Amino acid sequence: MERGEMLALCLLCWSCSVCVVTAIQRADMFPYGTLSGDLILAEGDDETSRVLPLPKTLYFYSSPFTQLYVATNGIISAQDLPMEKQYVDDGFPTDFPVVAPFLADIDTSGGRGQIYYRVTETPSVLNRVAQEVHRGFPDAKFTPTYAVVATWENVAAYEEETRTTAPSSKLNTFQAVIGYDETDSYVLFLYPEGGLNFFGTRPKESYNVEIELPARVGFSRGEVTYLIFSRTEGPHYSVTSNEQSVKNLYQVGNTGIPGIWLFHTGNHYSFDNIVPASIGGLLATSPPGGHGLPLDTTTPDFEEYPDNTFDLNNKEEEEEEDDYPLTDGDPEFQTAPAGGDHSKSLQPASPDAASSPSERSDPGPQVLHRSKDVPLNSEPRYGSEPEERQYAPPNPPEAVAEQGAQQIQEQQPQDVYPHHSKEPRLSPGGHVVSVDEEDVDFDTGVIRYTTENKETCASFQQQCSQHAFCSDYATGFCCHCRPGFYGNGRHCLPDGAPQRVSGKVSGTVTVGSTPVQLNNIDLHAYIVVGDGRAYTAISEVPEPVGWALMPVAPIGELFGWLFALELPNSQAGFKNAGAEFTRHAEVIFYPGNQRLSIIQTGRGLDDHNHLTVDTVLSGSVPFLPPGAEVTMDPFKDTYQYYPSVATSTSVREFLVVSAERGSESFSFQLKQNITYRDCQHDNRPAALETLQIAMERVFVMYVKEERILRYAITNKIGPVGVEPTEPELVNPCYAGNHDCDTTAQCVPLEGQAFQCQCATGYRGDGRNCYDIDECAEGLSSCGAHAQCVNLPGSHRCQCQSGFEFGYDGRTCVDMDECSSSPCHSNARCINGLGSFQCQCQPGFYGDGFHCSQQEGQTARPMSLCELHRDSLQSGVEVKGLPILGAFIPQCDSDGRYRPLQCHGSTGHCWCVDSQGQERPGTRTPPGTAPKDCDRADDLLRPKTLCEQQRDSVQTISPEGYPLFGAFAPQCDANGQYTPQQCHSSTGHCWCVDSNGEEIYGTRTAAGETPRDCGKPDEPERLKTQCEHHRDSVQTTSPEGYPIVGAYVPQCDANGQYRSLQCHGSTGHCWCVDSQGQERAGTRTPPGTAPKDCDRPDEPERPKTHCEYHRDRGQSTSPEGYPIVGAYVPQCDANGQYLPRQCHGSTGHCWCVDSQGQERAGTRTPPGAPSVDCDRPVPVAPTQRPESVCERWRASLIEHYGGKPDPQQYVPQCEPDGQFSPVQCYGETTYCWCVDQDGREVPGTRSHDVVKPACLPSVAPPIVRPLPRPSVTPPPNTDITLLYAQGQKIGVLPLNGTRLDASRSKTLLTLHGSIVVGIAYDCKENQVYWTDLSARTINRASMAPGAEPKILINTNLVSPEGLAVDVDRRLMFWVDSNPDVIERSNLDGSERQTLFDTDLVNPRAIIVVSSTGTLYWTDWNREAPKIESSSVDGQNRRVVVSDGVGLPNALTYDSSSGQICWADAGTKRLECISPDGSGRRVIHSSLNYPFSMVYYRNHFYYTDWRRDGVIAVSKDSSQFTDEYLPDQRSHLYGIAIATTHCLSGSH
Repeated sequence: MERGEMLALCLLCWSCSVCVVTAIQRADMFPYGTLSGDLILAEGDDETSRVLPLPKTLYFYSSPFTQLYVATNGIISAQDLPMEKQYVDDGFPTDFPVVAPFLADIDTSGGRGQIYYRVTETPSVLNRVAQEVHRGFPDAKFTPTYAVVATWENVAAYEEETRTTAPSSKLNTFQAVIGYDETDSYVLFLYPEGGLNFFGTRPKESYNVEIELPARVGFSRGEVTYLIFSRTEGPHYSVTSNEQSVKNLYQVGNTGIPGIWLFHTGNHYSFDNIVPASIGGLLATSPPGGHGLPLDTTTPDFEEYPDNTFDLNNKEEEEEEDDYPLTDGDPEFQTAPAGGDHSKSLQPASPDAASSPSERSDPGPQVLHRSKDVPLNSEPRYGSEPEERQYAPPNPPEAVAEQGAQQIQEQQPQDVYPHHSKEPRLSPGGHVVSVDEEDVDFDTGVIRYTTENKETCASFQQQCSQHAFCSDYATGFCCHCRPGFYGNGRHCLPDGAPQRVSGKVSGTVTVGSTPVQLNNIDLHAYIVVGDGRAYTAISEVPEPVGWALMPVAPIGELFGWLFALELPNSQAGFKNAGAEFTRHAEVIFYPGNQRLSIIQTGRGLDDHNHLTVDTVLSGSVPFLPPGAEVTMDPFKDTYQYYPSVATSTSVREFLVVSAERGSESFSFQLKQNITYRDCQHDNRPAALETLQIAMERVFVMYVKEERILRYAITNKIGPVGVEPTEPELVNPCYAGNHDCDTTAQCVPLEGQAFQCQCATGYRGDGRNCYDIDECAEGLSSCGAHAQCVNLPGSHRCQCQSGFEFGYDGRTCVDMDECSSSPCHSNARCINGLGSFQCQCQPGFYGDGFHCSQQEGQTARPMSLCELHRDSLQSGVEVKGLPILGAFIPQCDSDGRYRPLQCHGSTGHCWCVDSQGQERPGTRTPPGTAPKDCDRADDLLRPKTLCEQQRDSVQTISPEGYPLFGAFAPQCDANGQYTPQQCHSSTGHCWCVDSNGEEIYGTRTAAGETPRDCGKPDEPERLKTQCEHHRDSVQTTSPEGYPIVGAYVPQCDANGQYRSLQCHGSTGHCWCVDSQGQERAGTRTPPGTAPKDCDRPDEPERPKTHCEYHRDRGQSTSPEGYPIVGAYVPQCDANGQYLPRQCHGSTGHCWCVDSQGQERAGTRTPPGAPSVDCDRPVPVAPTQRPESVCERWRASLIEHYGGKPDPQQYVPQCEPDGQFSPVQCYGETTYCWCVDQDGREVPGTRSHDVVKPACLPSVAPPIVRPLPRPSVTPPPNTDITLLYAQGQKIGVLPLNGTRLDASRSKTLLTLHGSIVVGIAYDCKENQVYWTDLSARTINRASMAPGAEPKILINTNLVSPEGLAVDVDRRLMFWVDSNPDVIERSNLDGSERQTLFDTDLVNPRAIIVVSSTGTLYWTDWNREAPKIESSSVDGQNRRVVVSDGVGLPNALTYDSSSGQICWADAGTKRLECISPDGSGRRVIHSSLNYPFSMVYYRNHFYYTDWRRDGVIAVSKDSSQFTDEYLPDQRSHLYGIAIATTHCLSGSH
């Protein structure tokens, strides 16, 4: 019996004498599922996950691994797995690294279970791993930094389909957790009670013999390499040996808890074999309430990391000592003191904690945590191990209520687990910082509630939004937004509507060594909620700080968090924080360590439902040269959520390009806390502990001329790591590429389908939505004495003069103005409904505000001022102040106008004469000192009419963006209209009179000579119909903003309609008659020659259906405003619908039939190639005639009786009916390549696990119209990778040795091609390629606009690899169908065959110009090899043939002079000297390499498994970078393009 099996049996026996505890329940497993950020493995019988990159190296045994795979059959591996038949029915050891919680033949097909997995740094997970390890290995100094959690839930055993019995109902649930740090790894296996219902599976090749193999549980190192190319069996460890030991998995354990098994599985320095924990535990009957984790802990704190989802780009994280204090004790579980007073442990930690039966439903023991703890960072530390574990009994609810703070005496030993759904939220580092009011440095806004001061809706409903309802709960009330609105209940916004933000920016920012003061400059933001785009503009930013603040995109990221596009199971920040919050952020720049503090405070929603946010900046930022450009890559930020607090920490990189310094890379660390008021009375289910913001596009810019700083960021929020792996599977609602209106919601349906619904407060078809005027349509919620004010998507109610909102915040009640004593002391106040009166007491006279004693005289008559004042007396409001817009004059005691008059509502003040008339030039705005009205008149003149009109026109939007099309009049030095006025946007000029009115007949178009406006006016004629029409069209809104899209008719000098009319926005032109009516059949689209409108009219035909449709489409409202988004059909010269219709506002285009009905499947979004509407309607796929492949397939399936066996051959066909390039026998790996006719390609049959690398021979369908195939090279790149991807050649610039994905683009689009081989001529800057579909060799210059040229198009069958000899001006290629190697001059001349024998499947070819040597690979499945010869075909020899499998990729290491290849069969990247010596392995676990180049100690290869470009360091033998194009398809050849020739170019 093996050592591991003996130890397992010993553990089972020994555990009989140990304390008896209960098995774990499913709720006690580590959290899993999509809400926990898990990925889901595809359903099937033999599925393997995509590579799961690890952020830090994991040591399994003593070997380092940087990636893992999760498989259906109950295992986790560090290598991509072979077919299941090679391992699933065998025992340990395996020939690849395995962690096996339950290795058996599992099948999740047909929805039978799910398999979840993730890499995480979630604090609660790391804390629990640490607790288990420190209990099982008390002496371990282990602080996990990452964990891998894999869960098999309700999975079934594989069953043969031919068996007559029904599928078994036995399902298993189990879990494996790998925790690791820099040196050690530990693994937990968890088997919940009732989780194992089958204990083995039948082998697939049992030949109807009833045999069942028990599941294997344990670990295997896999094969170990020795003597470079030899392998031997590695160590392994088994936990189970037979079916009974499998059954015991949930009944016993080695951690003291049945069902939990712990193992030490690796160490960086030395590790022989697996070490199990050694604490026993037998199964007992579970008491009520279940069990949770023991309350004792030795859990250390953990360093915080910025993201819970990792990729290959984030290998290193900088450790930064934080400035926050530590607290004592474990943040997750508080332990009852050993042998001491337990009363403190059982009391609620805060008023939030439950203290009555109605408030606490869990009969189990209380798990204590600090409800006021808020997470920040701290250094790791270790806690002490308690001498004796403490046990707390499960108390009934009444016991808790009765005992209160009393000491609990009767306690029995009992292990206690908290349920994870009740877990306190922890910080990213697993530690907390207290935020008690006395020592916190910011206002959390967190409100704590108790039952003594319970607030109810009856008393506090006014705190809810008018679009919310109020609900009472046991401990208080909560506000909830009504359907159609979203927010936190206190603030609610209409679903789907765009959101505006305004505010001020202030503070002091030091740039370099120069402090710059920001004095309340304006900030505006605009967010398109439907797709998560957030635009932020800060105006009047001084130049030094404007350039320097470009990298500080976190200023605008707040708005992205608030209103991000929500992926499933997530919510944007506004639903938590509402409109009142405080954000504290600190940005630390590297390498200079400058620190900038950002404090942003949400002040609520203004009267227009716009969010108000004030920003204070303080600290220092690095100096950036004027004119610099800043680029930031897309990134992801993980937010941790706690009651009333959200926090995150992340590290960003940015690139600065300037003329002075060139290209420089910098980074900064961002730490932030967002605190808000969170209602916790409604006992909502716990929200996600973490959410991830994906900022997909980041754009920053400083406009020097306008002094405007801009940030534009596209934001999506979702659970951590729960993004679809296939971009094409993302519903357009979540991808943000739908065509719904910006004021509409995108509602995802099944698959790619979606529906557009206009946002709350808007109506339309979802693609065109218009605001509903609730006030005009009587839809408002305003009551009596209230006035309705319409808002975009909503409305608000404001009380009329003399009324105010009542206690409920909704009903307008009479205001008792007299309560504020507004009248004179010798007057009495009389309150009325909506008003009040002041009357002087008997014996006094005056207006009631000022009363004078009569002194026995008869009352004098009222003065002009008093009469003026009293006539307006009815219009007063709160505390005697006049209503907005109504001015009430102020009189002195003698009834005269006071010299200084002020407007109570607006705050303006001015001087008046004795008649109360304003003295020009004395008006002052609010907040400024008023004029001295007793001084002589030496004051400025008032604004003239021209100046007032000019200053009222708005040319800049609230967001700071310029507005085009607004007309601002021109005034002379005296403020009078200049005689000639011109529109800067349209170029039209005209003459005006002294009042600024246009003198008709003087308007000239752009390019025409303007009239001489100095001539005397001729007698003015009356306006014509055209002029009335023209002047009635409004091009500027009442607020002064230009209205884009309005059609303005053009009139001639006599005021008549010009015979040719054109729409300035759409570009359409048409002829009109004398009444301005369009002449049928004369409309022409933009870009075409307009009709000759002076030709005599032909007999007018009746309007067609299209023309009626077009002419009844209203594009201008009765008030003269254009209706934005209105669709107007386009008709041809004969009045028929144009086959292709486009929406002028949205940019979508589609094809229509003769009746104007849209043809299904023809709609294209803006910017996408349009469908050729002249082609016949495509036949649905089900109606396409069967292809040869499909007919053959159907025939064979019928021959096999409808159910072919797994080993029988059935042709595999592509969706378009063509033969798949790879054909296999059933489910086996006995495969071969075929051509387009299904004929086998000789020498391609594969008998091992790796399928042959077959290339397609038929190009994908061509989508017309085709763009011109011209070259578009990337700007300012010295080193660029060129890669072939089907129908295009892409460019991927290098930044040093890093892949610069942000600047990747398409170099050349070649529709209908299959580009395979690719090479570059560094002397003439030309790219060469082979086209497998067209069977040609081509080239094109890398200059902008260059077009491809065919060099060879004869006698080519399957041209693949291509190489260019830059010194000898030759090119070489392989043709894998006739199996030849040829060469020619670079222009295709002097073509000759070098080799046509002893070749089976030649693929890659390179030439080393410096030595004149040619190298190529042959992946002959029987005898693969790499050969060489001279460039003239002499000295042919084999370089290497041993240990070679499928050598696809080949390159030359110019630094070492070695030939290197990447092998898709052996999965290795190896190098060897040309003489066959010095062979070494660079990397031993590639995926599926196809082509490769070498540059600066790095290999860059295209990978068919990842469909991307992978970088491998020659020095570290590690993956260093990865680039995955947006479009997922195989990448073929790769080459390197440089501005100068490299040494050893090949």
